[in-house]
Amino acid sequence: MIGATLDAGALIALDRSDRRMLVLLARVVEAGGIITVPATALAQVMRNPARQARLSRLVRQPTTPVPALDAVAAVQVGRLLGASRTSDIADAHVVLCARLADGSVVTSDPQDLRRLDPTLPLITL
Repeated sequence: MIGATLDAGALIALDRSDRRMLVLLARVVEAGGIITVPATALAQVMRNPARQARLSRLVRQPTTPVPALDAVAAVQVGRLLGASRTSDIADAHVVLCARLADGSVVTSDPQDLRRLDPTLPLITL
């Protein structure tokens, strides 16, 4: 695993100081990997930045990209949803971001992501 893209479940685990998540992120950073946080996944979990210090700190890092769902990405996400016959925009955006980052997805819900891309490398929490 070079880099890691975090879905909402992974962000919740970080917010709750889950030890597995903290260790995994430390390993990615030590290996020089990039931690990607899709904006759609962040929107699913960010409720109070002042109280969600770990999340806030992660997304403020200059080495943590937070890809937006812009017009180009929205079309790609829509195509992915159509091809997989699913409807979760955030999950599809996570898959798209992971493909672009060429890394693994950290998730607590591997089944939904497998429906979108059965070949995607997953790390299940």
